[in-house]
Amino acid sequence: MNFTKQLLSTVFALLLTASSFSQATPDQEEEKLSLNSGSIDNQFEFVIRRSNSWQDYKTVKKTWLYTLKEHTLDSLKAVHKDLADTQVVVKTQVKEIADLKLNLSNTQSELDKTNTEKNNMALFGLQMSKSSYNVLMWSIIGALLALLLFFIYKFKNSNAVTREAKKNLEETEEEFEEHRKTALEREQKVRRQLQDEINKQKKSK
Repeated sequence: MNFTKQLLSTVFALLLTASSFSQATPDQEEEKLSLNSGSIDNQFEFVIRRSNSWQDYKTVKKTWLYTLKEHTLDSLKAVHKDLADTQVVVKTQVKEIADLKLNLSNTQSELDKTNTEKNNMALFGLQMSKSSYNVLMWSIIGALLALLLFFIYKFKNSNAVTREAKKNLEETEEEFEEHRKTALEREQKVRRQLQDEINKQKKSK
């Protein structure tokens, strides 16, 4: 008899909670939350806020969990794709930098060889003074150095993007795993409590 009263009291309390929750006006921030848009963090927040409360636990719809899992996997695939694209860019830029270094080395060698020759230099069939020749060659070297510095900058930038993408991927995987474990533990606890209540009811009969 006492168990029946306690069960009725619990059901009544749950109904009151659900009623007050459905009648409450959501604030502006909660209205922006959605399971089908926004960041993964916002989608998890949506599931947590919209899930029904029972004592210290949350009951989550399985469809929400499956949708959240699908969105998280899609995000991970996008991160993996961005990472792969970045790696391709980095490899291309590494090759370009190596080619520039080789070109610069060859140019420097040609310059050293030319400086040992006579004052009158022949370049593309044209005769010019040594000073004019030096100005022209150093201008080419300056342009190549500028290009080299530019590609080194782009290479470092790509490395930073790669590291950031890897970091975001690891954080997303850790966050998903943590939420998955938490949701699983909550579901298991709720099942055990329901089973305990059923066992108690059977014993009381």
